[in-house]
Amino acid sequence: MKKLTYLLAATALFAACSGTETGYTVTGTVEGAANGDTIYLAAREGRRLVNQDTAVIKNGKFTFKGVQDTTQLRYLSYKAEGKNGLSMEFFLENGKINVALTKVNDSATGTVSNDIYQPIREKYNTNFKKQIDLGTELQKDKDTMSEEVRAQKMAEYEAIENEGVQIMKDAIAQQITNVVGVTLLKQNFYYLTVEELEPLIPQIPATYDNDKTVQRIKENFTKMKATAVGQKFTDFEMNNFDGKPVKLSDYVGKGKVVLVDFWASWCGPCRREMPNLVEIYQQYKGKNFEIVGVSLDRNAEDWKAMTQKLNITWPQMSDLKFWQSEGAQIYAVSSIPHTMLIDAEGTIIARGLHGKELKEAVANAVK
Repeated sequence: MKKLTYLLAATALFAACSGTETGYTVTGTVEGAANGDTIYLAAREGRRLVNQDTAVIKNGKFTFKGVQDTTQLRYLSYKAEGKNGLSMEFFLENGKINVALTKVNDSATGTVSNDIYQPIREKYNTNFKKQIDLGTELQKDKDTMSEEVRAQKMAEYEAIENEGVQIMKDAIAQQITNVVGVTLLKQNFYYLTVEELEPLIPQIPATYDNDKTVQRIKENFTKMKATAVGQKFTDFEMNNFDGKPVKLSDYVGKGKVVLVDFWASWCGPCRREMPNLVEIYQQYKGKNFEIVGVSLDRNAEDWKAMTQKLNITWPQMSDLKFWQSEGAQIYAVSSIPHTMLIDAEGTIIARGLHGKELKEAVANAVK
């Protein structure tokens, strides 16, 4: 026993003398902060950020120290009275991490995972700034901008958004075998098609087998394959506005092209996309074409009121179960609006299309 005690003491002494350190040291600066201000280190639990540690800025810098068993995504946040709040995500892992918390150019470097993530962050931040600038312009000039110019700007905005999504898709594909790629997959999986997920799923490290989000992604992927383009539709039953049960098969497979629209009254992007569907319906109604709305609402009155407000005149169905909607579960719908185009024989021919792409797909299908 004495030998072991001496050995442990000698090992500790050697580590101290050699300068070897275990654990992490996060050192950083915050744009606009003052000495005495507080910085929070937080973890995400569900939809909430829960503070795990605090640090006070001294001589323009803050420092967190500790030991981390595994690399985890964490958040730094700053909010002082009379000042705008700032926050950023980074990977907390053992080593020396250097952080700069700013309005537009956050950075975290110095360890393996953060050095992998930083170039991805920079690309996305550049893209996101474009989104913010164009969104501000659209809002500022909304009363004076012509419909033609607004449509052009909205198309430009959509292209920038798609560029941002592609940045994340590329990063996931390149980094899927490490914590950065898996984390980005967990945050963005609802943007990926079944074809994009197919090569990624087998590459997820076995250490994530018990991760609940990864398990859900794998379950969704199985559902996505069963309801992918080229597959026959899967039937389900819900109630219409009158509370009477209706089936998807009441409309699909009856000789008409059917556009199934998963949406909800509380969904802002759904409401913004709805004029496109109204235009499509007005153009093709009566030409062997139908739209069926599948609402993820929880309140029947909100659902009915919004259909009137948005000029929705096509059939509707819902079980008022929010994200647990049977239709959404069967078709692995994890974000809305989500569209599914089904041909006259009941075969799925497109999924996830919006705007111009959706109009073109409907035009090609309805002949």
